[in-house]
Parts: sequence; C-alpha cells; structure tokens
Amino acid sequence: MIRVLLVHDACLMRSALADRLAREPGLEVHHAPWCSAPARARVLRPDVCAVDLDCSDSYGIAPLGELQSRHNGSRGTRLVVLASANRPGPLRQAVEAHALGYVDKDATPERLVAAIRQVAGGRRFVDDSLGYGFLRAAEMPLTRRELSVLSLAAEGASIADIAHSLHLSNGTVRNYMAAITRKTGARNRVDAIRISQGEGWV
Repeated sequence: MIRVLLVHDACLMRSALADRLAREPGLEVHHAPWCSAPARARVLRPDVCAVDLDCSDSYGIAPLGELQSRHNGSRGTRLVVLASANRPGPLRQAVEAHALGYVDKDATPERLVAAIRQVAGGRRFVDDSLGYGFLRAAEMPLTRRELSVLSLAAEGASIADIAHSLHLSNGTVRNYMAAITRKTGARNRVDAIRISQGEGWV
C-alpha cells in the first residue's frame, strides 16, 4: 500500500483529486492545504507527497523541505510536484528539493497516478511537456532565498512582513531586494516584481 499525502490550497480541487486517487488500488490517500501539510506529513509519514507548487500561504515559496523529514532513519517522503512549464521558478525550487516526480498541471489524473507509483518505487517521472520549463529554470539568475523574498514582495508584503515570515532581519531583506533588483536589471522593487512575474519566476 502506498500512503499518499496530496497538498493543494484549493479545497474543491484537492478534495476532488484526492477522491479520484483514492479509487486507485494500492493507494491510501490523505490531503491537506499547505498551512497544515508539514504537520500532517510528520504524523502520517507518507511514502509520497503529491504537491501543487503554488502556495497561497505566507511562506514565499512552498516549503517542500518540511515534507521530507526522515522517519527513524528511513528514506523519508518522496516528492511528486504538479508544475507548469511557464513557471520556471517553482520548477527550480522542486529540483533543489530533490523532487523525483514532475507532472504537468494540464495532464490527466492517470499521469499523476503513474507518477506516484513510479516515484514510490524510487524512480524518476518527468512529463515531456515540462522540458522547456526546466531549461528556463536553469537560466534563472535568482537564488531560492531571493525567490522567496520576491514572492512575498509580489503579494504586497512590506520589508518588515517579509523579515517576519522568513525569520530574517529587515536589513537582510533589503540586501536581498537590492540583489534581486540588480540581477533582474530592474529600476526598482516594483519593476523587479513586474519582470519576475513576466518570466514566471514568481
């Protein structure tokens, strides 16, 4: 039996997809929004977390690392991510978190089932349609922390809000914003957000 935790912030989508997955033989399916997913994962100890990379909470970017804790020396939870080729920022985040499965959001539920089974067996699964997204992700100039800062800034968070959410000092956040502005070739913070959103980085 493969224990699966499905993580998605849209309740209707999450419930419907969990119900569809639960009809597959050999899958034990649980689901949670991002705000409670890390705690749920610690309790459930799933074999696979299937996660939507779009995170609506105050993390900046989805906290994939918090879903992967090892259990008493075991291999830990393996990740399958739901991604879009036009969003290279989240794709890069998933690569850095060592996700094994990459399923296009436009794919069928059957593709997600196939990915879960393959990843549970320790094998990589990548939808061909995400290839261009991976190329763009490799060319991104921003680090994971810079992406997290920028994602929160794009949601309208102030320097103080970003610092609080990411456990940083205000000065460190300002330094990150200066680096982001320089790397994106932007004139200011607003321009950096505009450029990054246009590129699909946040």
